[in-house]
Amino acid sequence: LTGYISQVLKNYTDHACDGEYISLRCPHRTTISIQSSFYGRIVPSHQLCPSRYPHSYAALIKEDVACTVGTSLQKMLDECQDRRSCQFLVNSRLFGADPCPGTGKYLIVWYKCRPNEYKSKAACEDDKLRLSCKKSMVIAIYSAVFGRTQGGSLECPYQSLGMPMIECQSATALQIMIKRCHGKRSCSIFASTYEFGDPCYPGIRKHLNVIYTCGRSATFYPREITPSRLPVDETPAPAFNGSMEPVGVSTEMALLSNILAAYSFIT
Repeated sequence: LTGYISQVLKNYTDHACDGEYISLRCPHRTTISIQSSFYGRIVPSHQLCPSRYPHSYAALIKEDVACTVGTSLQKMLDECQDRRSCQFLVNSRLFGADPCPGTGKYLIVWYKCRPNEYKSKAACEDDKLRLSCKKSMVIAIYSAVFGRTQGGSLECPYQSLGMPMIECQSATALQIMIKRCHGKRSCSIFASTYEFGDPCYPGIRKHLNVIYTCGRSATFYPREITPSRLPVDETPAPAFNGSMEPVGVSTEMALLSNILAAYSFIT
């Protein structure tokens, strides 16, 4: 059981160089949830994935260390999202046009293992969201989004009012929901900019979506949780705001969410 718990709690990171296989795997009754990915090269080859060419030949080719392929996330979603495991050979042909031919590249993937059993609730802007569990059960928050996602929400259809569909999300929604609801039998919160701030342009109608599970206790915390070591610079997967600029995410809060989700699933 201890080994199983440690698998479920991790934020996983895996990487593979061109010509190598990348393999993602989750424990029984969980599936892969891709968080972010990168394909290209942003560090010299002597730091990660050395060049296959002889040094004399490699010196003739100027290595591009600002090479990024924008299709890597969608490719990982297509190949691995919601599966128990996946494996494929990494090469530039998988990701479309090669922006830096002659430069050896690598793929880095950040993912979590999501329990198969969970609940989802949504509320439109300024409506109240209520979460509850049965008697002797308490809430464990898995994820929370406040803003407007590209896919929208069935409960809160997008009203354009002449504005284009733009994705925008609060960077603090998960932390706020954990603080407000985790470990309680029931809780409520308004899906409002007063609670979560306004991550979108004025006039864009937002919604709150929360994924959670119910467990028998909220007192389980492992003594030591060591996130998997990242291969390049040991920084967590980047989060993005509506303008696709990186925004800060609390590693402790993300880890706490993983702990709560895994605990609820296991019990």
